[in-house]
Amino acid sequence: MASTGMQIFGFVLALLGIMGATVATLLPNWKVSADVGSNIITAISQMQGLWMDCTWYSTGMFSCTLKYSVLSLPAYLQTARTTMVLCCVLAAMGLCLASLGLKCTRWGGGRRSKRQAAIASGSCFVTAGFLCLVPASWFTKEVITNFLDSSVPESNKFEPGGAVYVAFVSAGFLFVGGSIFCMSCPGKRHGPQDLVLLPPPDKLLLQQQQQQLLQQQQELQHQYCSLSPLDNKTGYSLQDYVFLGESRWLSPACHLQAAASTPQAPQWAPLTTMAAP
Repeated sequence: MASTGMQIFGFVLALLGIMGATVATLLPNWKVSADVGSNIITAISQMQGLWMDCTWYSTGMFSCTLKYSVLSLPAYLQTARTTMVLCCVLAAMGLCLASLGLKCTRWGGGRRSKRQAAIASGSCFVTAGFLCLVPASWFTKEVITNFLDSSVPESNKFEPGGAVYVAFVSAGFLFVGGSIFCMSCPGKRHGPQDLVLLPPPDKLLLQQQQQQLLQQQQELQHQYCSLSPLDNKTGYSLQDYVFLGESRWLSPACHLQAAASTPQAPQWAPLTTMAAP
């Protein structure tokens, strides 16, 4: 199973991956106009993204147009939209599961539950990385194919933009982070069963348990002190007719209770006077 440091490292990589995938999804520069031929001296720079097309003028003006129609878009652009959104959603779900599977956290149950959560999060990260890699690769292939096509005029040629490179890097982060969490898959072990990590006990509950134990001890002590050794005797004994101090029959644990109680008057047994012969 991966160590705590490796899990934290994988969590950071996955976090960077989901942030990069989200930024790449929203950026408008998936492809930019190529500076070839007569475009080198042009005053217009065009950028196209998944959701909008932007134009930048040399005067400093910047205008963007949203792509409202989905059916009018090419297949690779529709696929890129869908897969990038699914990548972000699946990576966010993986982060939630990864927070439960980290060894350094107290929530998530025992070790076995944490391993299962870590494996599930790793699977989500790997799948999200695959969903991020597919549109970036397909989009790059279409841009390069269009650029190398001689029938396309130079003013309509584009090259991959910065968002594509961000998507590639984010996919790599998600792959590495998911692989680290998938290393938490346990093998066959013959050791003791996993212990469940419980939260610290409540102070009020501990006080109640201590009070109950103290009450039980006091009840047992009272029952023991209430017993008289004379109850177990049968027959005649001279000690039954002479003065006996109460403390003589009490155990050391009952002396405090006897001292706190009200003292009783001593009992004197009648003695028979015998005449001298």
